[in-house]
Amino acid sequence: MRSDNFISPKRFSHIYLEESAKNHPKTKEILSKFPESIVIPIDSYKEVFNPSSQSFQTQKRSPKLILAKRKEQFLYSGSGVAPDFGYQFFYYNALVLNCLYNCSYCYLQGMYSSANLVVFVNNEDYIRETKEQLKLSKPLYLCISYDTDLLALENTLGYCKEWILFANSNPDLIVELRTKSANFKSISQLKPTQNIILAWTISPESVIAEHEPLTPRLSSRLKNIKEALDAGWQVRLCLDPILGIPDWKKVYSEFVQEIFNQIDGNQLREISLGVFRMNSDYFKNSKKRRPDSYLYYLPMETHDSIKSYPEELEKEMFAEVEKELVRFVSKEKIHRLVASEMESK
Repeated sequence: MRSDNFISPKRFSHIYLEESAKNHPKTKEILSKFPESIVIPIDSYKEVFNPSSQSFQTQKRSPKLILAKRKEQFLYSGSGVAPDFGYQFFYYNALVLNCLYNCSYCYLQGMYSSANLVVFVNNEDYIRETKEQLKLSKPLYLCISYDTDLLALENTLGYCKEWILFANSNPDLIVELRTKSANFKSISQLKPTQNIILAWTISPESVIAEHEPLTPRLSSRLKNIKEALDAGWQVRLCLDPILGIPDWKKVYSEFVQEIFNQIDGNQLREISLGVFRMNSDYFKNSKKRRPDSYLYYLPMETHDSIKSYPEELEKEMFAEVEKELVRFVSKEKIHRLVASEMESK
């Protein structure tokens, strides 16, 4: 079943509640939205989330919610696998661990042993730490939806709105909000902020159907993107990962045409391109957990502990997709994320 623009009150049958988060206002707000859920007290989210003997794919069929309070490490230096777009001070945070979706190529299934979602309720501490870092690092480029999809969770958490309002009064902070959702409506009432980048990851419809089955359809995402552009938001398209699926040239050629049948390329801030790539340890774990996916059995090379396609295929994929894109956008707006030049996370 495809993901909706909100989380059903029946979605999380059980909610694990960390003792330190019990009395936080955000906890009470979240719990009020799941009145039918069974709440289970725990001492630490790690006792539920970290054990190695869990079945990721079994849990994905009925994920549980874990509410916790982050005690430290509110900012991380940016990973070499993610693009910094030329910013010297590149960071990301982890407000939520794991994602609602279950894309077959996702590194999270290799990174975590649990498919349950951990939500850290003390967003104010993340904002405070970012404010302190801004005193030392300007401009600061921050990904707030790196290991999750915050916009898909917005109706439950409200974190996107809080960060947009914070960015409004801090022009030296550039916030990237990456999403596959069709939930722009949840923030559409806010005034567009030039230092907020809405970065939509999009894929061909056939890829969505086979490899991203819980995510919204391409048409729904494109509709949201058009609405955001027309409202004046900064939008980046992320054609990432480009996958070595059968007949990929034809599929991605038609995909690019479909994108620009719906939106005006001149309105876009930029487009980022990346082929399939993953930390080699995460790749090994993911391959075990996704025996149903042929993606892990395609020819691969390893560069600095990153698994990706052979360099010649990667170059060909970039060249073919760029050839289609430059019919609609200037070449200067297209950024390649080259796996062989990245560092492992």
